[in-house]
Amino acid sequence: MLDCHWKKTFGVECFGCGFQRSFISLIEGDITASLSAYPATIPILFTFTYTIAHLLFKYKHGARNIIVLFSFAVALMVGNFIYKLIVQ
Repeated sequence: MLDCHWKKTFGVECFGCGFQRSFISLIEGDITASLSAYPATIPILFTFTYTIAHLLFKYKHGARNIIVLFSFAVALMVGNFIYKLIVQ
């Protein structure tokens, strides 16, 4: 796995730390390990998938839905980052 340059430099995890472990756990089928490593993985992947589907099929409210999905994923990322800062 790739090392986090942010963590090496500053000693704290970045907003994306845990995504690789979470993605690998998700591919292996361990959803609980995926969610504990990085809770935003599934919403991020769903947002990307929905965005591609919207570009192909031109959903009526697709742009609005993408904004909502993206906002939810970002909220999870920020919440996870703050949680890691407090716990460490």
